[in-house]
Amino acid sequence: MPSVHATTYSLLRRQGITTIFGNPGSNELPFLKGMPNDFQYVLGLHEGVVAGMADGYALSSGKPAFVNLHAAAGTGNAMGALTNAWYSHSPLVITAGQQARSMIGVESMLANVDAPQLPKPLVKWSYEPACAEDTPRALSQAIHSASLPPRGPVYVSIPHDDWERDAGEDAALLLERDVVHAGVPSAAQIEQLVKRLQSAARPVLVLGPDVDAQQANELAVALAERLKMPVWVAPSASRCPFPTRHPCFRGVLPAAIAGITEQLEGQDLIVVVGAPVFRYHKYAPGRYLPEGASLLHITSDADEAARAPMGEAYVGDVHAILTALLAQIEESDRKMPEPLPAPQRVQDADGQLAPANVFELLNKMAPEDAIYVKESTSTVEIFWERVEMRYPGSYFFPAAGGLGFGLPAALGVQLAKPERQVIGVIGDGSANYAITALWSAAQYRIPVVFIILKNGTYGALRGFARHMQVEDAPGLDVPAIDFCAVAQGYGVQALFADSQERLADALSKGLSMNEPLLIEVPTLQT
Repeated sequence: MPSVHATTYSLLRRQGITTIFGNPGSNELPFLKGMPNDFQYVLGLHEGVVAGMADGYALSSGKPAFVNLHAAAGTGNAMGALTNAWYSHSPLVITAGQQARSMIGVESMLANVDAPQLPKPLVKWSYEPACAEDTPRALSQAIHSASLPPRGPVYVSIPHDDWERDAGEDAALLLERDVVHAGVPSAAQIEQLVKRLQSAARPVLVLGPDVDAQQANELAVALAERLKMPVWVAPSASRCPFPTRHPCFRGVLPAAIAGITEQLEGQDLIVVVGAPVFRYHKYAPGRYLPEGASLLHITSDADEAARAPMGEAYVGDVHAILTALLAQIEESDRKMPEPLPAPQRVQDADGQLAPANVFELLNKMAPEDAIYVKESTSTVEIFWERVEMRYPGSYFFPAAGGLGFGLPAALGVQLAKPERQVIGVIGDGSANYAITALWSAAQYRIPVVFIILKNGTYGALRGFARHMQVEDAPGLDVPAIDFCAVAQGYGVQALFADSQERLADALSKGLSMNEPLLIEVPTLQT
């Protein structure tokens, strides 16, 4: 009779999950014993990096990523990264080793007391099997739960003495299972949506990350062109759902109530697809909707629909709903929106580059299908203005604003998409949260080009300090970090680029390499 260990690996293989991201401890060793040759283990030196790599891999591949953490402490180390995975609907199957069953109750070292409670509320489902034989079934449930809309992380705690137990004859049934989701409004509801869209005089489309996650980008373009609508990306954008040089494109909405209302003034119908309504950040109170406007919300997340403070919501598969709408929507006789004007040129300083010029050069030199993993929070608006993104899956940003995402997520994205070049654009403050990811980059020769924008401060925090009138707060600066030396210490080649000429040379080298390169760029504060 097969063991829990053998059945689990068969289950993972059947589901196409053969990459394991982990940082092992004693509780995890029995699971890792005798790992089949067709599985790959990707080691991170900190559990936050492990979860970040898996997050990037899951987001880019669209498939569940398997994470193996060490008991309670390892889970705790990964919780910061888990905030981003939760808000980005990232399908992570997180396992954590548990003490032997007979040792849990006495709270021996490495016992995870009340293990299912620990990762909440940042997981869809959390469980510790009541007996060893239930472990394969629990992992099957975890995989399917992570994959069903709305996707998200799940957590299973597994006592280390479960792995060699018999799984039972019925465990083989798990290998034959598939769970398929299909959700689209009724014909009457689609007809109602079509009437609302066709009757609007000044509709606007607001797109969120789930459009990109469900590869509905082209459908969104077709809808915008059919109705000649301006298109905004929903605030706090963690993905790019619409080509940024399209004439309908208007940019990313500000993450503030008053700011959104101001930008959408004059529109009579706001159609939000694949995003919450809305992910606010900066406290700037005002009216939720412009005068005379109504809102339609199309989402795969029932919780997002329920908590929105305004509008009518339709919960279902975003791709299927857009497909159904396009089958009935007639072309509008309105004029197509005018493209946005080109942004103004800016000047560099001596030995410091303007972030806008870094992005202009990057846009010129990078492959047109490059994937950008962005974690320079003070330069988000400038980046969207200067960098063209036209393909699905071209942009990833920490969905909850949890720092430490960029370096490891870039590695996970590159592992998932080896045919596309991944470029990590990371702020110097952000980079330090997960700097050990550079070791994994070197060890596995993952050919990401990392660009560290070094301005010596927490730039986004300085902006909030001005907004909140607390500019005398301590701890806003992070000077005197030599990222080239740090990278080389972890085994990653590094170059210093304090001019556009040196940056161009460094990018040319990095884009031709089959291993990682870090480029440190001193930049002006924004």
